[in-house]
Amino acid sequence: QHKQHLEIMVNTMMHETFYSCGTYENESDGIYAGWTCHPGSFSDCMPVWNEKKNIVLIFTGENFADQDVFNKLKAKNHRFENTNAGYLVHLYEEHGVDFLKTLNGSFSGMLIDLKEKKMILFNDRFGVQRIYYHESKDAFYFASEAKALLAVCPELRDLDMKGVGEWLACGCVLENRTLFNRIYLLPAGSAWTFSGSHIPDKKSYFDVREWENQPWLEKEFFYEKLKETFIRILPRYFRSTQPIGISLTGGLDTRMLMANIILAEGKYPCYTFSGIYRDCYDVKIARQVAGISSQTHQSIPVDAQFLDNFGTYAERTVYITDGYLDVAGAPEIYVNAIARKIAPIRMTGNFGSEVLRNIRWLKAAKPLQNSFTPELANLMDKAAL
Repeated sequence: QHKQHLEIMVNTMMHETFYSCGTYENESDGIYAGWTCHPGSFSDCMPVWNEKKNIVLIFTGENFADQDVFNKLKAKNHRFENTNAGYLVHLYEEHGVDFLKTLNGSFSGMLIDLKEKKMILFNDRFGVQRIYYHESKDAFYFASEAKALLAVCPELRDLDMKGVGEWLACGCVLENRTLFNRIYLLPAGSAWTFSGSHIPDKKSYFDVREWENQPWLEKEFFYEKLKETFIRILPRYFRSTQPIGISLTGGLDTRMLMANIILAEGKYPCYTFSGIYRDCYDVKIARQVAGISSQTHQSIPVDAQFLDNFGTYAERTVYITDGYLDVAGAPEIYVNAIARKIAPIRMTGNFGSEVLRNIRWLKAAKPLQNSFTPELANLMDKAAL
């Protein structure tokens, strides 16, 4: 039954025929895991073993490391490729579970230490790479997408109305709940350890207060340090064995990106998502930025082909995002499929103004409450508080 469940869960996440996938089964320790990923991506090397074959890692996401990390591992005679996640298992060998503190990116995964008879389930500091989980009386189910759990646990196919109220009011579900009853999100910065039982020891390796409680910097000094750090770390994000396309907007973050990196002429094709009637502000500014940076630029319009197939894209959007993105997000699937043909990796910036300016993204709103039952409207009001 576990093998059947694993196969079903993996199949629910095979959204494209070109995805890579695989499974790891450890019947003696009761561990069954699978994965999907893009071919040639950082995670397309699973599962990763150490040299002694007693530690195995399954990882999804990215890690952007300095060259110094690779040099130190190779000095200790570890064998790996710099271009994929293979070296991460050796970081665990050298640092134990604290290796998670050294990672830089959005990620999630599981590490099985056969020598210590334990498994560690983890995610990044901010929980960007989601892990949904359900604790039953005899098993612990987890997946990157809620639909994988719903596929093998039909008893979970029931909406959590508190979560629905929060989603309607805030655009997201709060406090590690989800839209579904008895399915929760792994808290950000988690390192949950399983040892001889399906009941985990729920610990975290990172507390945001470590960063929030650092000494304040004077405004001018902060700016100089920010500029210095940004220029120093930016090149690591452009290291890739696959072509990179730059998704340009007129926003602060992508302009900062282009202003602080030296790009070989014509190496990084740029594009901007647009409408069909006229050039919007994003297209006009992005075209100028690409020209100054000696890169090509094209706009990708949400055009008649999208509109003719809107129903398909709308349904697919809701399904892929487990209901967290509504039909208004349907253009994302359409334009990103075109962008993938330009380059398999999309480089862009997000929330630059929210991070560096006093702009708040998460805001509570009140939809037309007379469209909802009094009970649900009440839950929406509570979420807005």
